Amino acid sequence: MPEIIQTNPKIMGGQPVIKGTRIPVARVMALIGMNYTLAKIKRELPDLKKLTKKDITDILFYYQTQIAN
Repeated sequence: MPEIIQTNPKIMGGQPVIKGTRIPVARVMALIGMNYTLAKIKRELPDLKKLTKKDITDILFYYQTQIAN
């Protein structure tokens, strides 16, 4: 699992979230699916102001591997 993603049964019922937040990875994926740019994601979700292109790549790779399984 990428460092940007964490799961904890006490946070959002254990669903994958962005580390240090309660923002589900699925929410970020939905924004990516709506063609949001990194800058637009950061405006939409201010808690992710430190999100990087590498983090987005890691999130996409994580989801790709989860879907493949």
